[in-house]
Amino acid sequence: MAAKSELRSDGKRTRKSAQDGPPANGRNGVEQHSLRVGNGRRSLPPVRNLVVLGCGGFIGSHLLDRLLDQGAIRIEGWDLHDEKIAAHLANPKFTFHREAFSDTRIPAGLIEAVRWADAVINLAAICNPSQYNTNPLEVIKSNFLDVYRLVELCSHHGTWLIHFSTSEVYGRTVSSYLPAPDYSNPDLFELEETATPLIMGPIQNQRWSYACAKQMLERFIYAHHRERGLPYTIVRPLNFFGPKMDFIPGRDGEGIPRVLACFMTALLDRSPLQLVDGGAARRTIVSIHDAIAAVVLMLQKPDRAANQIFNIGNRENEVTMAELAELMRLVYAEVTGDPSYLSHPIVSVSSRDFYGEGYEDCDRRMPVLAKARELLGWTPRISLYDTLLETVAYYYRTYGEATLADRPAEPAGKVFGDYPTKLPSDGAVDVGR
Repeated sequence: MAAKSELRSDGKRTRKSAQDGPPANGRNGVEQHSLRVGNGRRSLPPVRNLVVLGCGGFIGSHLLDRLLDQGAIRIEGWDLHDEKIAAHLANPKFTFHREAFSDTRIPAGLIEAVRWADAVINLAAICNPSQYNTNPLEVIKSNFLDVYRLVELCSHHGTWLIHFSTSEVYGRTVSSYLPAPDYSNPDLFELEETATPLIMGPIQNQRWSYACAKQMLERFIYAHHRERGLPYTIVRPLNFFGPKMDFIPGRDGEGIPRVLACFMTALLDRSPLQLVDGGAARRTIVSIHDAIAAVVLMLQKPDRAANQIFNIGNRENEVTMAELAELMRLVYAEVTGDPSYLSHPIVSVSSRDFYGEGYEDCDRRMPVLAKARELLGWTPRISLYDTLLETVAYYYRTYGEATLADRPAEPAGKVFGDYPTKLPSDGAVDVGR
């Protein structure tokens, strides 16, 4: 049988005969990815063997919860952390590798796993706004340079790559550049996967380092698809919320987490909730359970999901950050049974003080979801209130019940003039969170 070229972990190519076959738990020796149907489009096999990079993070842990509970898929996962997936480590259908990959090193086991996988899901990233303009070199390296070889590896073997990008690639809306933002015309602010222009701010606003790295990787993936036939799916998440989402500073991490955990930390510590630049930015929020349902549909319908870009969000759950802060203190009062949180202090801080120099925000992110609905049959169902209720209750059970009883309560409504606006950051890489 004909021999074929294979990438090694050192980047060189070796020759390996197809008759050597797969590992014991892999597919048979036939390269199923080579099958084609009309117009040259690849016909992808049903997903039975899956590789998940960043499996130990927020999205990865929920994906494992869903897929391993169904029991029909074997999963090999890579991450440096396993705290959120400890319950799955003994599952015979799951193999965990505590290894990192980068532009200079891809583990040999990952190379072999990609070769025989039906699909590879990439969740690994630095996705924390506090690092975009304070640690841009590492952000760019992690989100583009460390991943491009994975793209090449999937392209080489014809393995379907499901890459989690970000809604940040859309940048700012057209409306935000007008003298007065105009939301009467959807073309000026709604985000459609293949038609909306991707508009970033000036180079010195390094807040866009993450978005540009993610966008460049999207273009790299698409180029491999057009030139070399790589089957791909790009997912653009729009604010997935749920249990296990982020660390709480001082408990299980240091630095500045994303907005949900920032607000939760303030509620747990009875410190003011901080609104960056007054909290005028608007975002849509989708439950992690709705989001995972979309991913499961992609895996179940590979020929409808392949070679597409999908927004995954919930148009009905749009709030300003100021409204989110008010809703979270309301929900926290309900969860704790403490009505004093209804008037918990909320203060405004400048983006420069909170994130540092070079931060720039987007006014609004409203996704068009027609493609996910029409191709996958997916529609988000969980309300913003129910999403926050589940999430806040999780954080209170995990971090609050054991500590709040011993913490003296501050008078309701008190604003602390000396409250720190920037927590120290250790520059830790957040993989797949």
